[in-house]
Amino acid sequence: MKQKTATGQSVDEAIQSALSELNISIDQAEITIVDEGKKGLLGIFGSRPAIVKVKVKEDPLSDSVKYLEAVTKMMGTNVQIDVNKNGRVLEMNVTSDKSGLLIGKRGQTLNALQYLTQLVANHSSDQYVTVILDAENYREKRNETLVQLAERLAYKAIQTKKEVSLEPMPSYERKVIHTALSHNHKVRTFSSGAEPNRHIVIAPEL
Repeated sequence: MKQKTATGQSVDEAIQSALSELNISIDQAEITIVDEGKKGLLGIFGSRPAIVKVKVKEDPLSDSVKYLEAVTKMMGTNVQIDVNKNGRVLEMNVTSDKSGLLIGKRGQTLNALQYLTQLVANHSSDQYVTVILDAENYREKRNETLVQLAERLAYKAIQTKKEVSLEPMPSYERKVIHTALSHNHKVRTFSSGAEPNRHIVIAPEL
C-alpha cells in the first residue's frame, strides 16, 4: 500500500504535499492528521509543523484489472479487459489472441485465474466481492454443456437406479447442475467432498 507522511505549515499544505508526491487526487486518498501543528510567537518561536499521513485508497476493481494484466502477460499474452461492476459483482471479460490458453482444459485455467483475481479483489475490499471471469463467451457455452450433462446423467441414474457422481466443479458450476435438475422429481442432487474436490452426486428417488 502506497502511503506518505508529510509536513507543512498547515494541515492543508501537508496534505497537498503528500498528494503531490503520491500523484493522486484527494478523493483517492485516506488522510490521517497526526498533528495539526502550532503557530508560534510571531509565527516563528515555538511553532510546530502540521503532520499528516496519506495513503492511497485500495480499489478492488483497479487492483483486479492490474493483477489480471500482469499475470496474463507472464503467460505470454496481452489482453483487453472489459469490466462491468454490478453491486458487489465484478464481471470481467477478457479478449486475447490466445483465449484457448487462458481458458484451458474444461475451463480449468480460467477458473484458476478467476479464483486468484477474486482473492486480490477481496484483499482490497471491506465487503465481499464476487469476480466472474469470462473469455470468448466460454461461461455461457459451458453452462449449456453442463445442463446437457446434468440431463444425460440424471437419465442414467434413473435407468440404473444408482447414484452418479460428477467430476469436481467450482461452486457456481455445481449450482448450474442443481438448478437444471431442480424440477426433475425422479432424482435429487447434493454436493459431496471437500474443496477443491467437491462434486455433485445425482441420486435416483427410489
